[in-house]
Amino acid sequence: MYPILSLINQVSSRGNSLIASQLKALHCAQLAPSHGDILAVLYKHKKVSMQDIAKKIFKTKATVTVLIDKLEKMGFVTREKTAADSRITYICLSEKGRQFETVFKKISRELNQKLYKNFTKEELRQADYLLKKILKNIEI
Repeated sequence: MYPILSLINQVSSRGNSLIASQLKALHCAQLAPSHGDILAVLYKHKKVSMQDIAKKIFKTKATVTVLIDKLEKMGFVTREKTAADSRITYICLSEKGRQFETVFKKISRELNQKLYKNFTKEELRQADYLLKKILKNIEI
């Protein structure tokens, strides 16, 4: 059997190490690669509930809460309660979070260039298809 899960984990670990080193070089070492998933959701949707963030990034609500707490302490996000249901907390980007988008995109671009180097468009399409197929096979 092929060690696919191990290879996927190695790709993820190396990618996270690259992100961490780029964040450090840009004097943003207080951010962790795991914050990137949340920021990516917020750059796309602007205002998202904690529960929806957890679903979108495949993390527990408790894990997301810890990550959001840190992002809030660093000034990247703010929390917003809704008047209709005080149990729902929305997360929004702060001005600092919006300004960070340029850095975020730069790091993402550089990571993608390294990840996809030496791949043809067809190989990338196949890899995308196969990884999505693996994900479907192990849906919970």
